[in-house]
Amino acid sequence: MVKQSSAYIDKDQILHDMISSNRWGTYFGVSQKVLDQVWDSLTAPEGNSVTYISMEIAADRDAFHPIKSRLLDLDISGSTNPLIDQFVKDFLHGLEKIPNYGGGLGVLAGDTLKSFADCRIPVVAVSLLYRHGYFSQMVDSRIGQISWSSEWEPEKTPSIYALHQADDPQSELRIEVPFYDEHDRATSACARLWMKMEVNNQLNYFVPHILLDFHTEESPQWIRDAAKNLYDSSSEKTKIIQRRMLGAGVIPAMKALGITSRTIHLNEQHGVAVILDQILDRLQQKYGEDYTQRATDQDIFAAAEEVAQNIVFTIHTPVKAGHDRFDKNLYRKFIHSFYHRILDLLAEDRDNHNNFNFTSLAMRINRTTNAVSRLHKEVTKKQFPEFAEKISAITNGVHHLTWISDAKAELFDSCSEFENWRQDPSVFKHGASLLDNKRFRAFLESAWKKDNFKLITYVNEMLATHRTMMQETWIDPPNYLSNLDIRDARLQPDTLTIGFARRFSTYKRADLIFEDIEELLKLVIANNWPVNFIFAGKAHPADEPGKALIKMVIDVQEELYRKSNGLAKLVFIPGYDMAIAKMMVAGVHCWLNSPKRPLEASGTSGMKSALNGVPNVSIMDGWWGEGYHEGATGWKFGYEDPVNLDTLSENRAELLYAEDSASFYGIFAEIIDNFYNPEKFCTFIDKAIMNIALNSPRFNTHRMAAEYLSRYNLDLAGPLANKMAKLKDNYDSDHK
Repeated sequence: MVKQSSAYIDKDQILHDMISSNRWGTYFGVSQKVLDQVWDSLTAPEGNSVTYISMEIAADRDAFHPIKSRLLDLDISGSTNPLIDQFVKDFLHGLEKIPNYGGGLGVLAGDTLKSFADCRIPVVAVSLLYRHGYFSQMVDSRIGQISWSSEWEPEKTPSIYALHQADDPQSELRIEVPFYDEHDRATSACARLWMKMEVNNQLNYFVPHILLDFHTEESPQWIRDAAKNLYDSSSEKTKIIQRRMLGAGVIPAMKALGITSRTIHLNEQHGVAVILDQILDRLQQKYGEDYTQRATDQDIFAAAEEVAQNIVFTIHTPVKAGHDRFDKNLYRKFIHSFYHRILDLLAEDRDNHNNFNFTSLAMRINRTTNAVSRLHKEVTKKQFPEFAEKISAITNGVHHLTWISDAKAELFDSCSEFENWRQDPSVFKHGASLLDNKRFRAFLESAWKKDNFKLITYVNEMLATHRTMMQETWIDPPNYLSNLDIRDARLQPDTLTIGFARRFSTYKRADLIFEDIEELLKLVIANNWPVNFIFAGKAHPADEPGKALIKMVIDVQEELYRKSNGLAKLVFIPGYDMAIAKMMVAGVHCWLNSPKRPLEASGTSGMKSALNGVPNVSIMDGWWGEGYHEGATGWKFGYEDPVNLDTLSENRAELLYAEDSASFYGIFAEIIDNFYNPEKFCTFIDKAIMNIALNSPRFNTHRMAAEYLSRYNLDLAGPLANKMAKLKDNYDSDHK
């Protein structure tokens, strides 16, 4: 955010204009005019809005916090008005971590909502509130990942509001969702409604994010237990309950708030139960209360066809574990027998007739389905050939205002070619004209050094803290360097630094480049060229192979250090979150991605590095097949042959370690030579600039939102429609 001079600004008036209220609560950050405008658009009878459903939505405020930034820019620390003063102090000093996300899907959803807010698109989001969030991570060098639940308090988290009954501040706003047993006896689960405001950078629009909190006294204990943790896979039963809480809670929440959206966007299949409720609603309208006896199979199919016209579906993974399949007999213990009948007709699992396949249900009942990259579109068509004609691609993006570092933002502000980049990321296409601009190249390199210094300083301070932990606690820290003398253990800035950070699962192959350490280190040792490898990420607590990958990365540190005579240093940063991610994608010199092709549907971390002018080093999977540009923006390695269903195996023997690691060692020689050879370093700056010029205008959530608008069928005002059409013109995900 560009700082404003506070010399002639009426701060009291600004603060007064940041308070607003409606029938369900009082809020801070937007004016009454903005609140009324947003709410009027979401509750209008014509339904010209979208309800966006996602199991997880990420928005840690230490990565992007426009309200706090505005207060700091204006040097506001309080107010004489007690209500406003409390809001100001909460936003300046309150909790910033919101652990309601587990990884890329949630971060993408959060970025998407931010761009909807920036672009002033009428959207409301719905997800669950998990009192224990995902999980907190500690890593011990002997044990590996240690995970535990750490309860957070939405009551103490700024920008999250407990909604109350309309015009009754003393009564919490709640909804009920019915669960059933095998005899169709109902049990009500009760959810409290919270609202998180996703406010845009200019504080003149926001997207309401409604969180369903089923951890209430009115809900039975088995419901409260299932509501604690995101992706609780302790049992199939818990997964079923969580999915039903989300999907079946959507329509009651919309009705409670008067939301009239005629389009529902399913971000993955987790909330697909909303489709069942809509089918029931239509049958009830037709036949009345005895619809369960009167409705025929043909009636169900006809109702499903009607509902499909309201549904937009995004599928995010080709990995089988990412698709919800549930045993029919187990699922029946939680739903009415009529739901079971609908699922028998619409959710068949062709691989196992004893299961319901909820991805198949979502693929069937929608007006448009999209994969999240061009390659993923082809894979999805092979996985679901019966739906191939309706499957298109909308390649993912990232929210540029969240992920661009302060140093790079300062650089972009100084560059006339990037004028208005905060509102319009398409201006980054003018970066190609700066390729031979010596001043810009020098300033870019200077900004890069600042970001690298920030990251290396953070790592060195972490290592020092871990060294103290070794002396004071039973924890054996996750880094070999913590065992060394501080002079030997410190990372040095301006050393070639390669970053890798994501969820640790087998197909992402975090350990790929360490398959043959001697081969990896040949040039390092021969030329006395140091290199830093910085890794971070979490494995799901139930994913033993994923946790084994973290342990393997930790275990290779000493061997790497000793065989390179201290030139190669590998560091693992525990507790990966959005703030660490932002620091890493801007502060490394290359961003590594090494999945088995084609199992990475899209991937977004490399897009974040592109925004910061950091070249990618990646398998030609997901978005990188579209972002590589014949080497102008980074390096490629590994398997590239055509994909088929046989290539989707995650078995270790079929993960192509030998072939793809050998391919990496070939390009690593070029990368390290380009970085340290003064005559070739210009190659790095060339790729950095072209990453900004070619990939930043395309792989951002503003462009992604514009492509989704073509599926939403919203009637937008002329200027806004023109703006979104311009953003959409930057890229057509579905066609080369």
